Amino acid sequence: MGQQTKTSATHESAFLKACRREPVPHTPVWFMRQAGRSLPEYLRVREGIPMLDSCMMPELVAEITMQPVRRHGVDAAIYFSDIVVPLKAIGIDLDIKPGVGPVIADPIRTRADLARLRDLTPEDVRYVTEAIGLLTAELGSTPLIGFAGAPFTLASYLVEGGPSRNHEHTKALMYGDPQLWADLLDRLAEITGAFLKVQIEAGASAVQLFDSWVGALAPADYRRSVLPASAKVFDAVAPYGVPRIHFGVGTGELLGLMGEAGADVVGVDWRVPLDEAARRVGPGKALQGNLDPAVLFAPTEAVEAKTQEVLDAAAGLEGHVFNLGHGVMPTMDPDALTRLVEYVHTSTER
Repeated sequence: MGQQTKTSATHESAFLKACRREPVPHTPVWFMRQAGRSLPEYLRVREGIPMLDSCMMPELVAEITMQPVRRHGVDAAIYFSDIVVPLKAIGIDLDIKPGVGPVIADPIRTRADLARLRDLTPEDVRYVTEAIGLLTAELGSTPLIGFAGAPFTLASYLVEGGPSRNHEHTKALMYGDPQLWADLLDRLAEITGAFLKVQIEAGASAVQLFDSWVGALAPADYRRSVLPASAKVFDAVAPYGVPRIHFGVGTGELLGLMGEAGADVVGVDWRVPLDEAARRVGPGKALQGNLDPAVLFAPTEAVEAKTQEVLDAAAGLEGHVFNLGHGVMPTMDPDALTRLVEYVHTSTER
């Protein structure tokens, strides 16, 4: 397939058409964390390789990203990475500890600390460009979704020094020194925007901004202290014309604001039915979601019944991309995910 033909076929894929709120042959499906520990082939190729190292090995990244596409027949691939990769790339001393998550050696809590957040350049992440080159060659017409963590979630890791239940240091900074907080998020927005641009220029057909921890905030705090930075990220990639997806867990009260930040597609977790989510988000946006991941541990009949509930709630939407309401869990049966893809495709065939 020639490059131009491939690009055209990708543009007309069910996933990208749904993101653009155009008619689709079937509801497209992909899963957050579809490339990961639920797949035995993933465990084999990752054995003995630390997470951050694996994110910097182009051939390994390409292989891991492709695995769920080959196995499940999903409608999109998502670039295999971790949200702290751009921070590591600019020299932040961090590690991903198994069973814990990202751990920052020296948290950022003062104005002097901001100087450590330098600009990210394409040379910092050459392995990303190389991996996406390998991927787009193998994916054919299947779109690739670029991936980044949103400024608030990156700030939380940097300020807390790692994952946090209550985000107390983060909120203390946000409330106690609003100007430093705004400057921190602005820097992170520049870094994140640059990271997504690298992925799009290498061949990503859409991008998803993950704000994993932003559900910890009230809407007024989100609007004042987070939305401007998220909007800056989306504005940075707007000229490329690729769909921009925004997702966070526990963000039912923030859905409208997340759309306002500039998302073309708003990801919804399992707590809010999609028809209600559409009311909160308003017109002009597609929605993504939102089967409860834990349903996949139930018998097939129960999975299909709950899946149908999601599809029924999505029936009146302008555009719908089927996904889980959060990531694939490591102990899930991969065959259950394959069956889920088949069920959604078959039952929504138009």
